[in-house]
Amino acid sequence: MDFHGIDLNLLVAFDALMSERNVTRAATQVGVSQPAMSAALSRLRKLFGDPLFLRSADGLLPTARARDLSEPIAQALRQIESTLVKKPQFAPEKASLTFKLGLSDYPAFVLLPSLLQALGKKAPGVSLNVYAFNDRDHAVDLLDAGAIDAAIGVPPTHADGRILTRPILRDEFVTIVASDHPAARRGMSMKTYLELSHVLVSPEGELYGIVDQALAQQGKKRKLALTLPQMFAVPTIVARTSMTATVMKRVALHSPVGCRLVLFPPPVALPEVVFDLIWHRRSDSHPAQLWFRGFIAQCASSL
Repeated sequence: MDFHGIDLNLLVAFDALMSERNVTRAATQVGVSQPAMSAALSRLRKLFGDPLFLRSADGLLPTARARDLSEPIAQALRQIESTLVKKPQFAPEKASLTFKLGLSDYPAFVLLPSLLQALGKKAPGVSLNVYAFNDRDHAVDLLDAGAIDAAIGVPPTHADGRILTRPILRDEFVTIVASDHPAARRGMSMKTYLELSHVLVSPEGELYGIVDQALAQQGKKRKLALTLPQMFAVPTIVARTSMTATVMKRVALHSPVGCRLVLFPPPVALPEVVFDLIWHRRSDSHPAQLWFRGFIAQCASSL
């Protein structure tokens, strides 16, 4: 087999640059100096006849050629690593370490209690540092910076080869009213739905949500009485007022006031909501990280 003089370490450097989008961080990942990584980038550009990475305010942006090369090179390196390097097994029951997990509000409310309970039994020496985020792309920033090991939230807007995702939680929308509300007895027709005052959950402060989009397609509009960023306050508000809201089903079921609510299918078709486990490619094959992600997915599947 003849690689025509290609230094395979250059492919390792390319993979690190693709992962980190920063020469200094890529050098740290590989264990070389920054000048050495810069020299490797120069050699890579000559080897492939392409700039590969362009400098920008957001770091190094891969060219189309770099994106084409990214996955084949990453797969080849993983195959070589699995063949030549025997990784130690991770023993969760003996481990003493802290994982850093980014959570949006929903998985923090729905999944985190079960996850902590299961961790206490399976890996008593493992602790969690939880970081909150609301913007779906903020999770990518935290992963890029190494501030978190993994995140759970809605899929990023612009995920690419360095950010990996796996769907682990699904939920559906329901429309809720207080159990003593007249609509609780007569049902939730479209006519009743449009007559009621609504609560809109909008983390980004927008006055137009997924329900409004679906209604607009039918030439209809609902009456908004309240807009707020926190979804978990909504069931209590609805239980104590004459308002209604359309929220994810587990938000209503897990609420302390869930017994004071009546749930209906929304009178307009709404898509299923999917939450992804999100992680950076740099930690994709790390034994402890592999175990942690698998454990999260297992806990999510039991809900």
